Amino acid sequence: MKTFIILGAINAFLSVALGAFGAHGLENKLEPKYLEIWKTGVQYQMFHAMGLIAIGIISGKIGASSLLSWSGWLMLIGIILFSGSLYVLSTSGIKVLGAITPFGGVAFLVSWVLLIVFSIKYV
Repeated sequence: MKTFIILGAINAFLSVALGAFGAHGLENKLEPKYLEIWKTGVQYQMFHAMGLIAIGIISGKIGASSLLSWSGWLMLIGIILFSGSLYVLSTSGIKVLGAITPFGGVAFLVSWVLLIVFSIKYV
């Protein structure tokens, strides 16, 4: 699906931009522990941006599937919840936002499981 390639590319772009912003714009403004939290968000956003692109390519080669579609949407939800909550936590210091992060992590895990199931069934 072209949609997942586009979403992946947008998230890869944002990951690079947010990584650069963290390294250059936040370096002297955040405590080191919060800068590490920011970096974790950037890293996971990039990993899953590549996952979205892979899902889009696989869909184009093998054909669309509800398993692939759900996998892609859950990856995007994971990026928003996991990385997004880490970005807000690191810049605001609001620790309760850390409670949202595991939901993003679960979305990532389910997304990868769906990709595994798809691969077992169709590849």
